[in-house]
Amino acid sequence: MDTKDEQTLAEQGQHVAHNMAEVFDISGQIWQKFLAAQMQEGGGQVRPDPLNTWPTFAELYRQMWDNPKQVADKTLEYWAAQNALWQNSMLKWLGAKDVPENLDLPHMMKADKRFAHKDWSENAVFDYLKQSYLLTSGFIQDAVGTVGEMDPKERKKAAFYTRQFAEAMNPANFFALNPEVLEATVSQKGDNLVRGLKMMLQDLERGKGKLIIRQTDMDAFEVGRNTAVSPGAVIWQNQILQLIQYAPTTEQVRAKPLLIIPPWINKYYVLDLNPKKSLVKWLVDQGHTVFMVSWVNPDERHGGETWDSYMFNGMSAAIDEVLRETGQDSLDIASYCIGGTLAGTMLAYMGKTGDTRVNSATFFTAQLDFEDAGELQILVDEQTIGVIDGDMEKGYMPADRMASAFNMLRANDLIWGYVVSNYMLGKEPFPFDLLYWNADSTAMPARVHGFYLQQFYIRNAFAKGQFSVRGVPVTLADIRGPVYHVATREDHIAPAASVYRGAKEMKGADLRFVLSGSGHIAGVVNPPVLGKYQFWTNADMSGAELDDWLRGAHETPGSWWVDWDAWLKERSGEMVAAREPGAVHGIVEPAPGSYVKHRFDKPAETA
Repeated sequence: MDTKDEQTLAEQGQHVAHNMAEVFDISGQIWQKFLAAQMQEGGGQVRPDPLNTWPTFAELYRQMWDNPKQVADKTLEYWAAQNALWQNSMLKWLGAKDVPENLDLPHMMKADKRFAHKDWSENAVFDYLKQSYLLTSGFIQDAVGTVGEMDPKERKKAAFYTRQFAEAMNPANFFALNPEVLEATVSQKGDNLVRGLKMMLQDLERGKGKLIIRQTDMDAFEVGRNTAVSPGAVIWQNQILQLIQYAPTTEQVRAKPLLIIPPWINKYYVLDLNPKKSLVKWLVDQGHTVFMVSWVNPDERHGGETWDSYMFNGMSAAIDEVLRETGQDSLDIASYCIGGTLAGTMLAYMGKTGDTRVNSATFFTAQLDFEDAGELQILVDEQTIGVIDGDMEKGYMPADRMASAFNMLRANDLIWGYVVSNYMLGKEPFPFDLLYWNADSTAMPARVHGFYLQQFYIRNAFAKGQFSVRGVPVTLADIRGPVYHVATREDHIAPAASVYRGAKEMKGADLRFVLSGSGHIAGVVNPPVLGKYQFWTNADMSGAELDDWLRGAHETPGSWWVDWDAWLKERSGEMVAAREPGAVHGIVEPAPGSYVKHRFDKPAETA
C-alpha cells in the first residue's frame, strides 16, 4: 500500500470517527429532549397503560389457558413450518439447485416495501431473517385472532395491538438487522446516520419533545401558495369558522348554492389540494356556487365550545350566511367524515322541527351508525377517554394526539417506513401535497371531542334513537329530502359496511347510495380526469348488509363525481348569473383565509 492509499484510508477513518462522535452527540440530545418532554407532560409520572390494553390481553391469556389444545396445535403447526423454513434455508446456504424461492407456509405474511432491497432475498442470512419474521408474525396474529371465544370487540382490540407490536418488531426497523441501512452506512461512512439523527432532532423540536415524523418535505408546500389556491374570499367569520365563497368560472351557475361542511379533525383543503385534484375547482367549473366552512384550529380560547355550538354557531350559522349572500331560501349541503356526523344530527333536528333551509344533502364517508366503526373504535373506551380528558386540561385536545392515532392505523406506511427511510438512511421525504396536508394536524375542543367519543363511539346514541338536540329527540329516520351517500370500499376510518348501515336508517330520505373504489381520501378525492378507480350503484337498499347490496350493484369505471354532479343538477334549480364572492357581505380577506393557516407548532393568531 503506497502513501497515497494510506492517506486516503486515514482520512476515511477520520471521517467515520467524526460521524460516529456526532451520532453519539446527537443521540444524547434526542434522549434529553424526549425525556424532558415526558417528565414535563406527566408531571414526573409515566402512565403504565394509557390505552387500557391490559384487560384485553388478560382476557386473551385466559382464553389461551382455557384452550390448551388449540394453543398446542398452533404451536406444533408453527414449529413444523419453522422447520420447513430452516431446511429450505440450509439448502440455499449449501448451494443446492431448484430450491423454492419462498415456501407456501400457513399464515405467512406478505413482505412489505421495507423488504425491497435485494439482500433481503439474495443474501441467505437476511432472507431467512425476513421469512422467519413473516412466519412468526403471521402465526402470532392468527393465534390472537382465533384461540378461544372472546367478545368480538375485545378480539379486534387484541388483534390491533398485536399487529402494532408485530410491525414494530420488523427486523427492517433495526440498524444491525437491515442490510440496506448497513450498506448505506458503509458506503456513506456514516453520513446517512448523521443526516437521519439531525432530522429526528428537528422533528422532536417541531413536536416540542414528541417525535412528529415528517412524511414529506415540509418546506415544499404552503397553504395559499401552492395548495388551497382556488380563487375566492372569506365573506364571513365567527369564533369557530370562516366561510369561504369561491369565484365562479362560468357565466351562469345553478340557483342553489352548495355549502361544504368538512371535518375539523383535518383541515378542509384536502378538497382543494391543487388545481388538478381540487373538488372545489371541479365543482365551480361545473357551474356550482361553492361555499366552504374553514374550521378554526382551536386553542385555550375555544375550550367552552360544544357539539351544539358547532351545530348552531357553526353549520346552521353558515347556512344562514350563504342564503343571505345568494338570496336563496334553501341550499345544497355536502359533508365529509365527522363533518357528516355533525350534518346528520343537524339535518335530523331540522327534519324534526320543520326547518327547510337544506334542499339536498350529500355525505362523503360519514359514519352515523357506530356499532362497528372500524379500527378507530379500538382506541376508544372509558379508560382511554379518561386519559384523553387528562390531556385536555387546557380545554382542547392537542393536534399531535389525533395525528398519532391516525398514523397508528397504517403504522407500516405512516410510521415505520419513514423511521427507516428518514432516520436510518438519512433520506429527505419526497414532496407530496397529500402527506403535507396529513401532517398539518388540528387540535379539537375538549368538550366537542369528549361528546363525540362518548355519544357516538361508545353509546352509538344517534343510531339507537337515544340522541337529543336542544331537548328534541332525533333519529336517523328524521333526515328528510334527497340524500346522496358515498362510502369507499377500502375505508379504514369509516368502514363501508358501517356507512351503509347508517344510510339504511334514513327512512325519511330519497336516498342514493354509492360505493367508491379505494379508501377514505383517495376514494373521495378522485378527479374524473385521472380515470382511476370505479364506483358501484344500486337503487335497491333492502339488503341488510353491504354485501347484499353489492351483489345487485352496477360497477362504473372512473370517478363518482360525474354521477354526483348529474344528481345535484337535477335538484339545484335553474341557471342564474354567476355570483362574485362577497357581493352582499363584503370580503373579510382573500381565500384560503387565515384560520386554515394556523399550525399546531406555531402561535395562533385567531380572534
